Amino acid sequence: MRRIVRVFWVILALLFLLEAWLWSRLEPVVAALVALLPLKALKARIAAAVEALPPAATLVVFLVPIAVLLPVKIAALWLFHKGYWLSGVGALVFAKLAGLGVTAFVFEITRPKLLQLAWFARLYALVMRGLDWAHAMVAPVKRRIRQYTYMLRPGNAGRFFRHVMRVRRRMQHPAPAE
Repeated sequence: MRRIVRVFWVILALLFLLEAWLWSRLEPVVAALVALLPLKALKARIAAAVEALPPAATLVVFLVPIAVLLPVKIAALWLFHKGYWLSGVGALVFAKLAGLGVTAFVFEITRPKLLQLAWFARLYALVMRGLDWAHAMVAPVKRRIRQYTYMLRPGNAGRFFRHVMRVRRRMQHPAPAE
């Protein structure tokens, strides 16, 4: 039972790290796409307007990309229901990537104001601790994968075979229960 729970936590940590990885990778892409827009004056006015907003109103600005992409996610569910699996997956992936990218971009603009809200600052600290926890959960798995890939290199095939045989013997003759 403990192993199943451990696997669950590692999978949860991997999903959390995937979200964090996508967030960090899509933020510069969206920033570059926004930089390509020839609306420099409009972008400056939007940034100034966000700067002039109180923290609570800035929260609404931060939530706008989520609200805008919700119909796309609902359409993806409708496509799944109608049997258009490939279109549904495409719509869902588009909504996920666009949502992460735009939210990351908007968050960079709104973060100073949002962190003025006490509950948001606590939530942000909790998420950052969660990210550290996810890295700690996945570190042993990554280390073990590195060891196995090292053993699978051409010059180390004998070492890998010995390791497999050791695991096999352990499975056939388990250690006595305490």
